[in-house]
Amino acid sequence: MKSSHFEPGTDGETELIPARRPQEKPQKKRLWLWRAASIFLMSTIAFGAFFYLYLRYADLPPNDIANTSKLVAADNTVLTDLVDGGENRLKVSLHDIPRSVVDATISVEDQQFYNHGGFNPAGIARALWVDIKSGQALEGGSTITQQLAKNLYLTQDKTIQRKLQEALHTLQLEMNYTKEEILEQYLNVIYYGQGAYGIEMAAQTYFDKPSKDLTLAEAALLAGIPKGPNIYNPFFHFDAAKERQRIVLNLMAQEGKITQEEADQAFQEELKFAALKTPKGRAPYFTDYVSYQLKQVYGVAEEDLYRGGLKIQTTLDPSMQKAAEDAVAAHLKNHPDVQVSLISIDPNTGEIKAMVGGQNYAESSYNRTLAKRQPGSAFKPFVYLAALNNNYTPSTRIKSEKTTFTYDDDKGEPKEYEVHNFNNIYAEDYLSFRDAIARSDNVFAVTTNMDVGPERVITTAKALGISSPMKPYPSLALGVFPASPLEMVRAYAPLANGGHKIEPYAIRSIEDTYLEEVKTFQPQKEQVIDPGAAFILTDMMKSVLTDPYGTGYRIHDGFSRPAAGKTGTTDTDAWMIGYTPQLLTAVWIGYDKDRLLSATESHLAAPIWADFMNEAHKNLPEKNFAAPSNVVESFIDPTTGQLATENCPVKRREYYLVGTEPTDWCEEHPSMNKNPVDKLEQEAKTGGRTFWDWLTGRGKGE
Repeated sequence: MKSSHFEPGTDGETELIPARRPQEKPQKKRLWLWRAASIFLMSTIAFGAFFYLYLRYADLPPNDIANTSKLVAADNTVLTDLVDGGENRLKVSLHDIPRSVVDATISVEDQQFYNHGGFNPAGIARALWVDIKSGQALEGGSTITQQLAKNLYLTQDKTIQRKLQEALHTLQLEMNYTKEEILEQYLNVIYYGQGAYGIEMAAQTYFDKPSKDLTLAEAALLAGIPKGPNIYNPFFHFDAAKERQRIVLNLMAQEGKITQEEADQAFQEELKFAALKTPKGRAPYFTDYVSYQLKQVYGVAEEDLYRGGLKIQTTLDPSMQKAAEDAVAAHLKNHPDVQVSLISIDPNTGEIKAMVGGQNYAESSYNRTLAKRQPGSAFKPFVYLAALNNNYTPSTRIKSEKTTFTYDDDKGEPKEYEVHNFNNIYAEDYLSFRDAIARSDNVFAVTTNMDVGPERVITTAKALGISSPMKPYPSLALGVFPASPLEMVRAYAPLANGGHKIEPYAIRSIEDTYLEEVKTFQPQKEQVIDPGAAFILTDMMKSVLTDPYGTGYRIHDGFSRPAAGKTGTTDTDAWMIGYTPQLLTAVWIGYDKDRLLSATESHLAAPIWADFMNEAHKNLPEKNFAAPSNVVESFIDPTTGQLATENCPVKRREYYLVGTEPTDWCEEHPSMNKNPVDKLEQEAKTGGRTFWDWLTGRGKGE
């Protein structure tokens, strides 16, 4: 047995090996670290080599510069190309671009363009600092190469994925093209607003000249636009464009491209702009409206919209659009100065089927379907709808005579308001609800407004879709507060569709061929009024077109389908708004600067409406408005508003909300029968009148 105690050099020396093992661990650890570092270094080198080869030789993605965005009608026929590839994109060589354009662009967009490899951290930091100090975005942080990558291959979405893609494509551009080639591409594809891509098209769009003839002042102004094509568009924001031009000129002077004196002289130079060009394509007022909606409502960036690759399907019906344009042209050919608006929608969905915003788009692109004008008596249905929801029925009668009302103004002071009928003609007797609507009696409307309460009328109008300001005055009932034709069709739609509020819309879908995605849009409905009240008012509004005393009766022969409507006339505005179950159309006539309408001009809206509606319905089945379950039918004597007897000379069918129908028999023409309803039911079944009735005029219905 060996002792556990031993001397060095003895046989027990081998037992010292376990004591040395802990000293070998650092050596193994260092070896492992060297191996890991070598593997990491070799992997990094391999990845770097692969990444370089990828950037150097991988193809850049295809761009949509040649694939223009299109607006198509409901039947998929093209309305217009948002950018015409042969006209709005004109390529020009860098050698043919003035030095002033190149210097202005580099000075304002990327002063270190020739010194960086695609990214300029110092420039980004400097731009950020300048913007912070000035409180506004004066300089861009992206380099010219980054902007080119974004405009050629990407959308304007501000996401991390897009930023990474932008960085990748920026490196590819720098590795595959010279600085001159990058700059030439940039100047040929950057967006300058007004649908103009590239400096050549921008020069022609804004100054009606080729880019090689641009002056220093013009070059500086154009160079400032890409930062914000909407903000710095000189056609619409001249002051902002001039301020931006001043910034560009000062930067050029600081960079030594021009002297400060030259900068000052260029800023003082008078700019002579080209005339706004008329866009090609059909329905220009509508396509303008769609473009605005895409940018402002649907969030499509203007650069994405005009760079190409989008197919926007709209709601426009080409045959209805042609009918609208033809009707306007036919009735206004002898009235070249008067203006017009026509908008037609499907009241059940809100789809805009036709839109005419003026007589001549080439002379004025102002879309009058969006202009706010006094609706006059076309506002009265909102008053009457509020009344039907507050104890009024078709049996309600009000005396038509000159009347003065007292009300409190905005300051709470009492005021008097005297209401007048057209030409001061009054019935001097009680009018039925239906007759007051047909004749557009102002006394009935204002009396109803004050009885129900102007605040309730305003609440009703807002619920239907009127968003313009209104005040609780007696004159509210006469449509003195302006509203646009678009607002008016939105507010009339619930009357036509059973009480549902809808939003007129023009875009069905947006297809992005670059992202391979399609966004569709469905109409939204909201029940805002009682369907029975909507039906009753609609039925009474039919008399505007069918009653010989109706203000729209003169067009009855021009459009004979079941329809309801209301005219509206002020000194400067003429309206006709009417609808069937399938189509709702508003026509406005007037002058842009509130010039007085002549007697002839004030009667133009209704025949335009009739001609359009007649043509637009040719391929639609004839329909009548269906009565909802919460209304009942009664025959009344319109002179008393009471149930008609067999002795009433005039018997009129009216509809009532259940529980509001009259229960008393006519007191002026009492029945000799014990049960007058039996006689009436017999008349309804047999066609009504005996020979004696016919001879004496008794039993005559309307």
